[in-house]
Amino acid sequence: MFSQKANEIFQDAIKTYKVLNTVDQPFSNKYNKNEDVIAHLLYRKCWIDTVQWAYEDIIRDPNIDPVAALELKRKIDASNQDRTDTVEYIDSYFLDKYKDVEVKPYATVNSESPAWAIDRLSILALKIYHMHLETIREDASDAHKAACEKKLNVLLEQREDLSKAIDQLLEDISKGDKYMKVYKQMKMYNDDELNPVLRGQK
Repeated sequence: MFSQKANEIFQDAIKTYKVLNTVDQPFSNKYNKNEDVIAHLLYRKCWIDTVQWAYEDIIRDPNIDPVAALELKRKIDASNQDRTDTVEYIDSYFLDKYKDVEVKPYATVNSESPAWAIDRLSILALKIYHMHLETIREDASDAHKAACEKKLNVLLEQREDLSKAIDQLLEDISKGDKYMKVYKQMKMYNDDELNPVLRGQK
């Protein structure tokens, strides 16, 4: 099933990042886009999420230098755009894969595209990874670890449900029972023609 492949790639990306565990490390994609383009995109997607997770932790340091915080905010903005672009590349992959499917007359559109559901699955992999760490933290209280264990079980159940939903959606699309309709995000705040603050600086 597709979700099994995605979950394995997400876990691999997180594990690889954590070897050096720094936002400044170079990125190297383990998957050749010419041999397995979707694996290439999934690995890239989770790497972006993993780095951004670290960014979000760092910027919440109450003692962070304001200049460093502003620089980090710019990196977070760029990461968000990269994340959105990668999600749209994943949807483009599925649009191409299912372009010749005959859509049935009663077919319906899903509330979100496959790639945005996969986006949530990638974030979920990070939540599971970090929540697991909390359950084994040596300096944490037993009460804290027990509470985190309960949360971890919920996250694991959520991953199972979301994985099944993604697999079902892709199967429905492949059979023509559902069809893809993708809306580009069209974010306005990075566009110097649409953001009035940026436009005013021109």
